[in-house]
Amino acid sequence: MIDSELPQKMHVHVLISGLVQGVGYRFSTASEARRRHLAGWVRNLSDGRVEAVFEGDRPDVVKMLEWCQHGPVGSVVKDVRAEYGAPGGLQSFEIRY
Repeated sequence: MIDSELPQKMHVHVLISGLVQGVGYRFSTASEARRRHLAGWVRNLSDGRVEAVFEGDRPDVVKMLEWCQHGPVGSVVKDVRAEYGAPGGLQSFEIRY
């Protein structure tokens, strides 16, 4: 597929593992996502991972995924798994509990 044929809006569901809880990962993720004008959400999972959904312009979502690879200071990211889907029309970014 030619780059110009790729959808301009993206949706990605992400699972981040490592030392990503208790280090401000959710709050930093929300701040970074809002700075990039992305919609979606982020939450901690009971197994120690962080789960997030990002929707927005493709370049901004790609940059957000790159940020997730290292996260905020104090985090130690071991793995980032991403699944892509169709945008669902999310309007804002929130932290879920």
